[in-house]
Amino acid sequence: MDRKNELLRKTFGWTSFREGQEELVDAVLSGRDVFGVMPTGGGKSLCYQLPALLLPGVTLVVSPLISLMKDQVMALRSLGVPAAYINSSQSSEEARRVYAGMRAGEYKLLYIAPERLTLEGFTEAARSLTVPLIAVDEAHCISQWGQDFRPSYLKIPDFISRLDRRPTLAAFTATATPEVRGDVERLLGLRSPLHVVTGFDRPNLRFDVLKPHKKYDALLGLLRTRRDRTGIVYCSTRREVERVCEALRLDGYAATRYHAGLEDEERRRNQEDFLYDRSTVMVATNAFGMGIDKSNVSFVIHYNMPKSLEAYYQEAGRAGRDGSPADCVLLYSPGDIYTARMLIESSAENSELTPEERARVTERDYERLERMTEYCHTTGCYRGYILDYFGQAHGERCGNCGNCDGSFTELDITREAQMVLSCVLRVHDKLGYYVGQGLIGRVLRGGRDKRIFALDLDGLSTYGIMRGTAAGRLRDIFDALLEAGYLRKDGDHGTILPTPAAREVLFHGKAVAMRVKSGPEAVRERTSSRSGRTARVPEPEYTEPGDADNRLLEALKLLRLQIAREEGVPLYVVFFNATLTEMVRRKPRNMGEFLEVPGVGTVKAGRYGELFMDEIKKCL
Repeated sequence: MDRKNELLRKTFGWTSFREGQEELVDAVLSGRDVFGVMPTGGGKSLCYQLPALLLPGVTLVVSPLISLMKDQVMALRSLGVPAAYINSSQSSEEARRVYAGMRAGEYKLLYIAPERLTLEGFTEAARSLTVPLIAVDEAHCISQWGQDFRPSYLKIPDFISRLDRRPTLAAFTATATPEVRGDVERLLGLRSPLHVVTGFDRPNLRFDVLKPHKKYDALLGLLRTRRDRTGIVYCSTRREVERVCEALRLDGYAATRYHAGLEDEERRRNQEDFLYDRSTVMVATNAFGMGIDKSNVSFVIHYNMPKSLEAYYQEAGRAGRDGSPADCVLLYSPGDIYTARMLIESSAENSELTPEERARVTERDYERLERMTEYCHTTGCYRGYILDYFGQAHGERCGNCGNCDGSFTELDITREAQMVLSCVLRVHDKLGYYVGQGLIGRVLRGGRDKRIFALDLDGLSTYGIMRGTAAGRLRDIFDALLEAGYLRKDGDHGTILPTPAAREVLFHGKAVAMRVKSGPEAVRERTSSRSGRTARVPEPEYTEPGDADNRLLEALKLLRLQIAREEGVPLYVVFFNATLTEMVRRKPRNMGEFLEVPGVGTVKAGRYGELFMDEIKKCL
């Protein structure tokens, strides 16, 4: 066995590489730049951690978040790999110890925040070291067109230019469109890199979009069927996080919160409560989660629609990192669009960009929001929509999303379509310009707001002709007309315009159909235990009583929890869920067999092997 495969087995506990990993590792070891695009949970970190153990000196890892660095360093140390990090969370004494360790050659990997790269003290320290490799994690952050643009990432090439010798560069990301990938390669200055794109698909994740009348009651219904599971509830704003977290606590859930407005100590404490399963539900803004390697997150619920598909897929991808089945549910309402637009505008105002750059970024953000909104309304495969966005081929149906595993009925909406299209044209004839969907909808439903009266739209023949149509139903009709190509949206002004095809509906009686979910009810009426209000929520799941293997798995999870609490580390630092599942399947009886379990390296086998094998014997 060569040294590379020996380290893979003995240190990381794996007998083989995943797709794309070996190519990237070999390229890095040969001194070639690489660019890896791999889904969350696809094993990106191994592609630079393994070479770091084989290369001389210390590998630098540029990482955007403090929590990401801390967790990865903790996990590496649990494997016996000498690693450290430098960021703003450290005291001056802690930082001095790390610098001393750097000079003494104690580390093989050093994680560094991009903001600290160009500090004179760090640059000088780095110039005195052998740095064979710089790995840039979350590399999409360097692109203004990426969903997480961080100006500090633009400092990376400047730092590299100050080193006496240019190291090999390795860039990695999970979510990047082809345009963003081109931006990353250009801005980082990658030289003829090996490109490995293993794909964006996460087959173990089930995607769905719900449009409940009352979001909180729908959330309760989703959580009620998942009381024995751990998950994340994402909200768009700090205020929403506070409100939802407090409500869940009152309803008996072990919920905690995370957003940028909390004190550092509370954020740290709440994050650890979630990582150690003291709190099973994390309610958070998008400030939480990047790099959180918690293996047993079995659901991610978005209480509000994110601003982009990149953000949604990255956040949803924090579920099922170990390959276990997991749910990704988005609770959509039209108000989410307004909130997202406010966040986009606020972000632009507070950015360090020039006015011209700010205008370009804002325009692109609105384009991404439009695609995110389309995702929420598609009646096609949700997974297919996401893969289309990232440029990956796929089958027509995935069989594992809310649209593919549901059934649809086609409703004839020709009459309603004629009313809508007629109203669009009549408003245009009256005003001389097209208007947005919201105003058209209010005219159709006989709205009595000041703008309608000021524009004299209440005198139109189409005013109030759909007064009895629910607002939600009317939105669905608009979506169907847009999807079928009878209406289109003007991206610059948000107005809706009829297409030439609309004439066939208006003047030649062409039939228009709308697909709606049907078949067995996915939701039912229920009453909230606290408010007494009714809401539409999923039916409760039914599970068979656990057999011997299920009881063994629960016993091993309990043992892992006890060890994690004693050592003050997250559960995954002990073992991933997938590793425990393999222990149940293989039932190792001696150390040789225990070392054959995927995810068990020599350090962890020596530390935990006897404890877990004793537990297995007890349960047999």
